Amino acid sequence: MTEAALAMTDTPEIEATEYEAPPALDLAAMVAARLCHDFISPASAIVSGLDLLEDPAAQDMREDAMGLIAASARKLVDHLQFCRVAFGASSSAERFDSRELENLAQGVFAHVRAQLEWKVEPASLSKVAARTVLNLAQIAGGVLPAGGLATLVASEDNGEIAITITAAGQRARMRAEVVSGLRGEPVGDGLAGQWIQAAYLKSMLEANGGSVSFEPGEEQIVFT
Repeated sequence: MTEAALAMTDTPEIEATEYEAPPALDLAAMVAARLCHDFISPASAIVSGLDLLEDPAAQDMREDAMGLIAASARKLVDHLQFCRVAFGASSSAERFDSRELENLAQGVFAHVRAQLEWKVEPASLSKVAARTVLNLAQIAGGVLPAGGLATLVASEDNGEIAITITAAGQRARMRAEVVSGLRGEPVGDGLAGQWIQAAYLKSMLEANGGSVSFEPGEEQIVFT
């Protein structure tokens, strides 16, 4: 089944630990909270742009307001389309076209500093594999706050999907909450929004006979 591995600059090598998924309702609630957090920023920016358009004293800023509304609406739509597949069934389809998945991933990367190089060989992926590549891609983009390149490679052999993502760039690092989620550890006092995506990914893979692992590297993060 799907595998993933990471490498980071300032985090020691992680050994696998026995994983116990959070209760389903708690997991669902935290996923919902994470999604609301991702959506509220562009939605609020759209409202701010509309407020500027309605402000008689800010008529000289109409062009800026329209630009803000357009950019924020695009970001909101990109994230909504991405999350429908990354966190939900999205449709009754059992497989997803790899080109459509790339468009979803690139849509999210359009709003971060990092760039994504997509090298997925199979023409289509199962639901589990599709969710895995999307979530890993977003995690990889998140560990490159100063920019860089996330290279996603996926291949299939006898029905088994192998996925590798190498995120390389200056100051490449992963938040402690993401490390805990991928290790199968509770979030503790950390940010649940940062933890839940990694925990969701691990829980989904384990439930489908897969696994996720990672190891450190110099100025890079490698998911295999």
